[in-house]
Amino acid sequence: MKNILITSLIVVFALVSCAKIPTKHSTGLDHQTQWVDSIYNTMSLKEKVGQLVMVAAYSNRSPAHSDSIQKLITDHHIGGLIFFQGGPVRQANLTNQYQSSSKVPLMIGIDGEWGLNMRLDSTSRYPYNMTLGAIKDNDIVRQIGQQIGEDCHRMGIHINFAPVVDINTNSENPVIGVRSFGEDKFNVTEKSIAFTEGMQSAGVLACAKHFPGHGDTATDSHKTLPTVAFSAERIDSVELYPYKKLFRKGIASVMVAHLNVPNLESQENLPSSLSYPIVTELLKEKLGFKGLIFTDALNMKGASNYKQPGDIDLAAFMAGNDVLLFTEDAPKAISKIVEAYNNKEVSEERLAHSVKKILAGKYNVGLNNYEPIDTDGLLDDLNKDVNGKLFNAAIKNAITLIKNEGLVLPLSKNTKEKTAYLKLGEGSSDAFLKALQQRGPITDISSLSKEDLLEAIKTYDKIIIGYHRKNSRLTYAISEADKEIIETVSKNNKTILALFATQYSLKEMNLDTVESILISYENIEDANRISAEIIFGETEAVGNLPASISKMFPVHLGINTTK
Repeated sequence: MKNILITSLIVVFALVSCAKIPTKHSTGLDHQTQWVDSIYNTMSLKEKVGQLVMVAAYSNRSPAHSDSIQKLITDHHIGGLIFFQGGPVRQANLTNQYQSSSKVPLMIGIDGEWGLNMRLDSTSRYPYNMTLGAIKDNDIVRQIGQQIGEDCHRMGIHINFAPVVDINTNSENPVIGVRSFGEDKFNVTEKSIAFTEGMQSAGVLACAKHFPGHGDTATDSHKTLPTVAFSAERIDSVELYPYKKLFRKGIASVMVAHLNVPNLESQENLPSSLSYPIVTELLKEKLGFKGLIFTDALNMKGASNYKQPGDIDLAAFMAGNDVLLFTEDAPKAISKIVEAYNNKEVSEERLAHSVKKILAGKYNVGLNNYEPIDTDGLLDDLNKDVNGKLFNAAIKNAITLIKNEGLVLPLSKNTKEKTAYLKLGEGSSDAFLKALQQRGPITDISSLSKEDLLEAIKTYDKIIIGYHRKNSRLTYAISEADKEIIETVSKNNKTILALFATQYSLKEMNLDTVESILISYENIEDANRISAEIIFGETEAVGNLPASISKMFPVHLGINTTK
């Protein structure tokens, strides 16, 4: 693994300030300023306003979709695209096509919180942030950030809308959950800094989200307008903590959420993304952020329920945002802002401030010397050995032992004790059972009826219960039926519970009679195999809980085992 060069630099230049990151392309401030000014001074008003708009693009849709994107580029001069679902080669070809027809190179973005695989098939995926939050060694997170950055760079992507820096203090949060590094502001901040430094060292802009903090909400801003009712003092102390630290480290951009924050914005139910006090007075002036400011997607109900397309874009720009993300009607958005400019509602200074910041960002990622994406060997480059090794290292360092009464773990391979395996949950358990049976005489009793199961467990000394969730992003508790089985088995047998789901799955559950609890966070093959290694003492358990389950199992809990 090559060393990561980490440098953070904030540069200030005439009329506009922009968080400057080290890239392979930067050649100096004077040249940057000259390039930005030369582009800006040759643009029409409509072209300048078009730079503010970043629309959604897909590589798995019909030619009609790509034709509509092409028209937005040639007729309305949009500034960027955020790619969603599709495939890497298809996206690369479309990117080359779109870039070739754009007068000013497009800024290409993606929402790849756990890597390109969040959006693109045939690419490598990394663990969810909550899993990474269980890791003590932040250098692993830094290396993952760098590799994600290198994958993005190879794809001609200039900004990845990550990391999520929300502090997930609400286990019922329906939209953040495993996207967060956890509930401790210090751990979330350390992981966010490591990820950001890694990704920006690869020449890709990072974006902290969702400002001013989406971690303690009970509703989803994709569907409605969540309320954050905390005092300004609490928000400053907790929710804003990662942002303040990241700003000092030179993170390139911030995404503003659609939240109702009554103690920061007095206008009732005004989304934070449309709030001048939140975007300009708090983020830009009080916190001194100089980088690019993106709205969260403007098609989300948390914002779109408030104003109509076009009006919402103008309101977001007037609030202080630089880039209008996922606008629903780009022509109308551009028309509304042009009209406001002509009516003196938007000043030349205000327009230049954002457009020049956007152009400076494009310069920083090398778009002053744009080169098409080479698709030869693209899939191989995006699926290198290092990707798999990093994934494995992350899982190995995350798996957390939170209970081990009587030192039930590790199991001995040479024991005469009888051990059975019982599978619960809707996810696959094949990899775990195979790994267990490779290490000892484990009998699978998962197919037994409840009546037969209760009889069978009487003949075993120990029971390994594997709870496998098909979708590891889900944070709801284990079903009442499965809870009952776990409690019944553990009352009568020494029980090892291996959880292949988030720690939140164990909330509101009586675990007093379970001897050992091992949390792997995700039901993927590496986690299944490594968990079996830990159970048999081949690998150490070294992770810590990134978020609490209960008072008995608080954040940071982790029992280290030795080989």
